[in-house]
Formats: sequence, C-alpha cells, structure tokens
Amino acid sequence: MTEQRPIAAPEGRHVAIVGAGLSGSALAWHLARLSPDDTLRITLIDPRPEPGGGLAYSTPDPDHRLNVPHVKMTLDTSEPDHYARWLASDAAPAFAADALRPDGAIFTPRAVFGAYVLAHLQPFLDAGRIVHLQSRAVRAARTAGRWQIGLEDGRVIRADELVLAATHPGPGLPRGFEALAGTSALIADPYLPAALDGIGPEEELLIIGSGLTGADIVASLMRRNHKGRIRLLSRSGRRSQPHGPVQDEGSADFTFDPPVTALALLRRIRAELAIAAKAGLTWHPVFDRLRGQGPRIWAALPLPERRRLLRHLRGLWDIHRFRIAPQTHASLLAAERSGQLVALAGRVTGLEREGARLRISLRLRRGGALCFTADRVILATGPAHGAVTATNPLYADLARQGLIAVDPLGLGLSATTEGEAIDAKGQPQSDLLIAGPLARAAVGELMGVPEVTAWAEKLAAKLAQAPVPA
Repeated sequence: MTEQRPIAAPEGRHVAIVGAGLSGSALAWHLARLSPDDTLRITLIDPRPEPGGGLAYSTPDPDHRLNVPHVKMTLDTSEPDHYARWLASDAAPAFAADALRPDGAIFTPRAVFGAYVLAHLQPFLDAGRIVHLQSRAVRAARTAGRWQIGLEDGRVIRADELVLAATHPGPGLPRGFEALAGTSALIADPYLPAALDGIGPEEELLIIGSGLTGADIVASLMRRNHKGRIRLLSRSGRRSQPHGPVQDEGSADFTFDPPVTALALLRRIRAELAIAAKAGLTWHPVFDRLRGQGPRIWAALPLPERRRLLRHLRGLWDIHRFRIAPQTHASLLAAERSGQLVALAGRVTGLEREGARLRISLRLRRGGALCFTADRVILATGPAHGAVTATNPLYADLARQGLIAVDPLGLGLSATTEGEAIDAKGQPQSDLLIAGPLARAAVGELMGVPEVTAWAEKLAAKLAQAPVPA
C-alpha cells in the first residue's frame, strides 16, 4: 500500500479541481480572476506535465484540428475575439499555413488552443495562485467538514471544495471485440501519443465510428501516406456535416412556448428549416440557434422525453452540431474518391483470427452481409461518459460512498443546474461540483468550447461567493 504523505494545508480557503483540461483550467482561471486576494488557493490535480490541454487539446498531430473557426473559440464569453486576438499576437506558436481558409477563418491544430489556455493560466501558476499537482486523484472523503483527497503517488491534500473536472473516459469496447482488448490488433484510444505509429503503410484498417474522431484518424493517415484500404464503419452511416457559407443569423426562437415532447421539438425544427430555406439560408443558422437555446429547450422536456430525444434524434443532432473542419473534410472526400476509403453502415456480427489478420463479418444497414479481412481495428466511437464511475478510480471511490451517481440518461454524473453533484440519495452537495461535459444531463448542451467556458464562468462565480471557512 502506498504511504500517505499529507501536503501542508495552505492558509485560507482551498479549492481542489481534479482535471486540468479545458474544463478544469477554465474554471481555475476564472476563479483566480474573481478572487484577486491571497485568501483563496486553487489546486489543479492532473497527471499530464502541463495543465490546459487535457486529452482534447494536447494532441501534437497537426491534422487534429479545431472543428470550428478561431473566431468562435474563447476562454471569456464577454470577449468573443479573445482567442483570435491571442492568435494574432507574438505569444501564439506558429502553425501550418493550410489552417487559414480563403474566407479568413482559421482552423488551428488543437494543440494551439491548448497552448492558448496554458498561456493564460501561466501568470497565476507563476504567482502560486494556482498550483498544478502532477498526479492522479484516486480517492476522496470528507473529514471534519473538509475534503481529504488521496493522490496516486501517496500524497494527501485537504480542500474546502472539490470540483470534478476529469472527463472523457475512453471509448467503450464494442460487443464482440473483447478478444482484441490489450492486443496490438486494437487501437482503443487513437489520441494517445504515437497511437498510430505502429501501423504499416499497407495495412488494411477498420475504423469504428464515422464522426469527428474517425475523420481525424483518416486525415492523419493520409498525411502519413498510408496506402492500405480503410473502412469507416458506423451503425447509421451518418457523417459529421461541413460548415456552411457565410450567411445571416437565423431568427428561430425555440424558447417561446418550448416543446415539451421530442416529437413536438422535431416538428418545430422542421418548420424552422423550411422557413430558413425560403429565406435562402442553409440549415446551419437553425442549428446554431438550437445550440444557443439548448439549456432552455432541455429544461422544458421531462425526463422520458429527454430519453426519447437521445434515443431517436441524438445521432442527427451530433452530425449537424459537431461540424467537420474544411481541411479534414477535404482529406476524407479525397480518400473516398480514390477508392482507398470505403464508408459502411452496419454492425459487426463476427470477428475471427485468420493467421496474423482479422476476418470481420458485417450485417449491412440496408440489407445483406459483408465479410473482409483487416490488419487492425481503431475505435473512434467517442467517450463512454456513462461508464465514468467504472473507469475513473476517484469517481469509483466517490460512487462507492454514495457521494456521486451516474445520471439517469447515462451522459455523465447527476448534478443540479447549478453544478452541484447529486448524491445517491438525491441530495445536492454544495462543496462537490461537476465541471465540464459530465454535467450535461443537467443542462443539455455542454460539449463545445462556448458552453464549457460559460459553465466554468458560472461555477467560478458560485465558488467566489462561497464563505471563507472559520
């Protein structure tokens, strides 16, 4: 058993944030700005060498791009051009010229955005206002009204408030692929450093998942001059949609007499799409309005209708909301035109070893079957948020104590609309908060940078007003 070594408790109030990706870092930055004196200490707990990037924004692959233009990215919702101004400054790192589009939009590599987040944390890190502990939190419990948080390296810290900001567990392994777990034939997390390096140039690949992650993998392989056949598989065959032309904003208002059923919402969306089409607009402005009004739309739906919406409409929402960067889209289309990339809709019905290769059987969505061989399978199905208490040791520990619970929709953790974790008895906890996408069941849309930033601002304001402990 690892020896527990307490860290000297700082004077004054102490907020511990587990996870230093965008969610945790944005919260720490806003909280430090709202608390200019030295009575509040903020600790970021994360095993990565530097805070700010997390899984999403630390990937060094230049083909892993932001999927929205730079003008829609910011750490401060009161300054929409915050990232754009930083990009134009001498502080920003260099990046390839192909990030710039003819219309002036810049789709930077994600690592550039991670550098932007770190650059704004750095003054507070240098001053000691924010401390980064490079370790993993594995347990936590309340003792005498304060949190005691155990780290993987044996250290223990004490805090007055605990914020859970470590999100994005790895993709769940599809049924039937259990035999590949832990073998070189399966790449379970394509965003890990050097995850694709072992792939031979002639290997035939099956990518499971046709959303943004699948597109990123294809773009990376194309840059590496991969020659082997690539099959891109999903149940529905739907793909992330491209960005639209520059056009007027939509006027749809889904918050006026908001729909209270998934079917009524679908009918309202179809009506607004027809209105937009008559005005010469594409579907993009309508979905932008849906995204901006998401919390109020979500709040109007009772739990059974939220469940129905997720079951029937989530796939359609995802491909229109999570749009693909133009450069990535162009790479995908070029690979299809050459015949190297084949997109398939269906499900895996069989998987067998055939010497050093895999024989895979599919049942196609539109009928029929397909059987082929491949050298490797790559998972691109996205995070398994509903399994977070099974995959994260800290969350598993808190769940065993009944202090947190998976939300009824399987999107993350149960939380109030104010970000307080809801325990197994249904009670909110003012000293245990949920940052980032794991709280999205409470508010609806909490995956993109604008929403994560706004949520961080909300939690920071809540924490800044908390009383200083006696």
